[in-house]
Amino acid sequence: MLRAFLAVALVLWSTAARAEEVPSAAALRTAVQGAPDLAFPAEATALDAVAAPRMALFKPEGAGPFPALVLFHQCGGLGQRNRTNLSMLDWARRGVGKGYVVLLIDALEQRDIDTVCQGPRNGLVFARGVRDAFQAARHLRGLPYVDGRRVGLAGWSWGAMVGLLAARASWAEPLAEGEGFRAVVSMYPGCFTIRPRTVPPYDIAGPDVTTPLLALLGGQDTETPAADCLPRFEAAKAAGAPVDWHLYPDATHCWDCRQLDGFSKTDIRGSRVTYHHDRGVTEDSAERMFRFLEQAMR
Repeated sequence: MLRAFLAVALVLWSTAARAEEVPSAAALRTAVQGAPDLAFPAEATALDAVAAPRMALFKPEGAGPFPALVLFHQCGGLGQRNRTNLSMLDWARRGVGKGYVVLLIDALEQRDIDTVCQGPRNGLVFARGVRDAFQAARHLRGLPYVDGRRVGLAGWSWGAMVGLLAARASWAEPLAEGEGFRAVVSMYPGCFTIRPRTVPPYDIAGPDVTTPLLALLGGQDTETPAADCLPRFEAAKAAGAPVDWHLYPDATHCWDCRQLDGFSKTDIRGSRVTYHHDRGVTEDSAERMFRFLEQAMR
């Protein structure tokens, strides 16, 4: 009881103390104008015909209607620092295998961007990414074989932060085009305060979550530490937000990235990080993800 009281108090304090860190609707709509809209594929591609990941639409066999998923990549896009991002193609295969139409988006290639790991490039800021996700949902709802009532979003790292923002009312209301998402899954997101040069700072994670949200976190993730997210998630859930999460104590950032096993880099904060692919955690996270989506979009 005391813990719940303190959590609610934290939400009230956070909302009051950080009110200026929620961008205005006008600021968000302005921010998306720095990069053009994406052109989404109109026709489905056979998964067995794809050797390397790219922006593509995949569907199960049959007429449907099927539930649908937007898959949003990490900060390196589908190339993942000049390495083929096999993990995102793996997730597309899992989605189709579970009976989902999958739109694997690429927010970088059409905009001549190689990475946003060190910050925004060519107008690709988080607001633009959130608009991309909502526009992808609208595209899926226009397909005759998609059940428009059951469209979800799953994101990883940078895409996971897009997911946290898309689940919040303060971002969804000005940026969604039509109906939003029924559920959001965020794998190893960062719960940072973003401090742009030209606009006020804002928080990635906040208490105003209105879309069912599942976050999956790594206990050994030093790039997007779980410790930054857990207090915010706990406070939001105590206030009644539809937020759930699971912590993998031994998992690093990018635990599903088999193409980056052992890869080391210096992140945007100057910290040295190393990724370790964990097949067991990857399969467990897939099980949790699809179980959550089935329940949330039922």
